[in-house]
Amino acid sequence: MSLLMDAGAWLGDPANWSGDNGVPTRTVQHLAITGAAVGIAAAVALPAGVLIGHTRRGAGLVGALSGAARAIPTLGLLTLFGLAYGIGLKASLAALVVLAVPSILAGAYAGVQAVDAATVSAARAVGMRPRQVLFGVELPLAAPVVVGGVRAAVLQVVATATLAAYIADYGLGRYLFAGLKSRDYAQMLAGALLVAALALLLELAFAAAQRYAATRIADPARSDRNDTRTVQKGPTS
Repeated sequence: MSLLMDAGAWLGDPANWSGDNGVPTRTVQHLAITGAAVGIAAAVALPAGVLIGHTRRGAGLVGALSGAARAIPTLGLLTLFGLAYGIGLKASLAALVVLAVPSILAGAYAGVQAVDAATVSAARAVGMRPRQVLFGVELPLAAPVVVGGVRAAVLQVVATATLAAYIADYGLGRYLFAGLKSRDYAQMLAGALLVAALALLLELAFAAAQRYAATRIADPARSDRNDTRTVQKGPTS
């Protein structure tokens, strides 16, 4: 209880909310490296996953890559990239990209592959070209699962990005490593609470995005029906 109060006091100290080492600056850094890692991973994994799901080929490759990437310890990967690229942000970013790829790849593949084959056949029967089938039918229907894969990747990366401070003075993880070095456990707990709060906010945001994808993109007709029922019922007393 005392440690929790000490962490609260650390968070309440205005000195910890200003300057290059302040909470706002560290939070922006944490979000920046998370966004960069997920963005790079998505640029690679989304097209690959969509292609594999669309062609129904390469499922074994997705499983093997996802399993292998998840089995690699992140701290060991950070050390490996640190030795390859040197101390700095580049090594941390590379490790986080590797961590983000499996979830995005699996989500893109599973979402597109799960689209009913009869729906795809019907789209082709009415004269839609392969590109139109992919972008007009498969991707909209797969959107909730694809967003779910990105959501999982973001949560994994935002939590693991604390380790970026292991080889780079960057992000909220710096509070944990600095507190460990100086035995300032209140600072360590405060840093952990900040990361947990950030992860919770991102989880809520992506949960809303996934609901939007399910109701407005994958099945807009259902959303329209629900809106119509709400209007017909009118306000309740």
